Amino acid sequence: MIRVVVQPDPIDIAAEFGVLNGLEAGGIATFAGQVRRDDGVEALELEHYPGMTETMLGRLAREAAERWSLSGVTVVHRVGRMVPGEHIVFVAAAAAHRAAALDACAYLIDRLKTDAPFWKREHVGGDARWVAARASDDRAAERWRG
Repeated sequence: MIRVVVQPDPIDIAAEFGVLNGLEAGGIATFAGQVRRDDGVEALELEHYPGMTETMLGRLAREAAERWSLSGVTVVHRVGRMVPGEHIVFVAAAAAHRAAALDACAYLIDRLKTDAPFWKREHVGGDARWVAARASDDRAAERWRG
């Protein structure tokens, strides 16, 4: 089961976890990312290209499912304007064993940071600035390639 959603609405983490919990896998690893208040960020705005973004998220989820023989994968990503503390992304991987679930979850988060087509803009002190890609994210994603 692969579930990929891009939405402007808040993420219902309990409901999303419940979908994978129903698969009766041996383990479910989850990650819920939140908007941080770093450097006085008052809001974070995410834009995406509808269709292209979902396609890429689906490709990453399928790659994880095949690589770790997962019984389920969920990727829910928000778009639009969010404030610090709001969930921006939820990733979950269900597998027969914990190592596969944990590795798949880490893989998806690392790859989302570099390969998913989102454009981020931070709002600070009444100004807005685009957020550039970070070298540390590229290094994290690189460990999964090959």
